[in-house]
Order: sequence, then structure tokens, then C-alpha cells
Amino acid sequence: MLNSQRFKFSLLVCATLAASSAFAADQMGKDEYKAAKEKIVAEYKAAKDLCKPQKGNAQDICEAQAKANEKIALAELDFKNSGKDTDRAKVETVKAEENYAVAKEKCEDMKGAEEDACKKEAKAVEAKAKADIKAMKSSSN
Repeated sequence: MLNSQRFKFSLLVCATLAASSAFAADQMGKDEYKAAKEKIVAEYKAAKDLCKPQKGNAQDICEAQAKANEKIALAELDFKNSGKDTDRAKVETVKAEENYAVAKEKCEDMKGAEEDACKKEAKAVEAKAKADIKAMKSSSN
């Protein structure tokens, strides 16, 4: 019984912290948001250009990582701008999806059963992250 009460208290604390993070977020002005977004896009283009000298799957991995960093940074920017819990959850979802995309690309360096196992593991990690996000959403409601 005591463990159940501790669990409920832990959920309450998490929910309170999650709710307070929405109020703590810095709302950005339109110009500040636009400038930050342009910086993220420019950083992506620069990172992608650094991938050009690479060949084969190394180039694909490099480009996937650059794209993942851009998508994550844009999601984080949206959360910083809005402070909404839905945008916070979106950040975590984008991280899970992009980490999976990069991991899957890295698996392509392998062959046969090793590649299949690598991709399955990457998918399992993504599925666990998404399940954790879903649990976080439902515990904060």
C-alpha cells in the first residue's frame, strides 16, 4: 500500500513539474523566432555540405545526422516558443524518430542477419521511447 502511495505521489510531482515547465518557457518574439529558425536551417545546410566529401553509406549517415539535428532543433525551438506540453512531447517524439532514422542508416553498414538484427534493435529502441512518451502524456493528464 505504501508503494502505491509513493507511486501516486511521484506521478503528482512529475505532473506538477511538467505543468510548470509550460509556464517557465520563454515566449519568443516573432523576429527572434524567425532568426533562430533561419540559424537552424543555415546550420543544417553547413552540416550537409560537410558530408559531401564522404562517400557511400558514410555520406548517407552524415546527411541523416544533419537532418536529424535540424528536425530536433526545430522542434525544440517550437517548444521554446510556445511552452506547450504538446510541443514538449513533439520534441521527444522527433528525437525518437530521428535517432531511429540515423541508427537505421548506420545498420546499413552491416550485412545479412547482423543488419536485420541491428534494424530490429533500432526499431525497438524507438518503440520504447514512443511508449515512454505516451505514458508521460497520459500521466500528466
